[in-house]
Amino acid sequence: MTSDLSGDCRENWNLWLRKHLPAMVLFARQWAAGRPDAEDAVQMAFAEFWPQRDKVDDALAFVYSRTRRRAIDLSRRQARRSKYERTPMLQAIETNQTSELENAQRTAMIEKVLQKLPEAQREVIVLKIWGGLSFSQIAETLEISANTAASRYRCGLARLQESLAQEVKNE
Repeated sequence: MTSDLSGDCRENWNLWLRKHLPAMVLFARQWAAGRPDAEDAVQMAFAEFWPQRDKVDDALAFVYSRTRRRAIDLSRRQARRSKYERTPMLQAIETNQTSELENAQRTAMIEKVLQKLPEAQREVIVLKIWGGLSFSQIAETLEISANTAASRYRCGLARLQESLAQEVKNE
């Protein structure tokens, strides 16, 4: 198994989940109507993973892949029932170094800029930066090649930096 779910962590999977949960929820929020739905998607993904954990090559990539699928499924179900406005993706980003107002402004700015990116680039950036996945894990999660993941990351990151610089300049 190539993930960090081995040895002592296998007995205490709770630590592993606690370590990766915030980034997984953030990733699921790209498709979910709100944080509760994103958390449900992660929970469903982990429930699918757990019985298969000994057969999975890369636990982290597997759970991210299933999280993505479950979040998309939930989003589609929600869209069929009613029309929801997309809620902020980055409410989970908090720092102790800034006031709540500054944090809210920063979060809104990052979300605004992320929303401008193409979905393919946005999901790779979230998986790489907040999820901490390698390009091979991202490739497995999104069912693309590692080179495509790296290319989307580089292009998306360049656009993100440019847009953030422009947003800061406009403030």
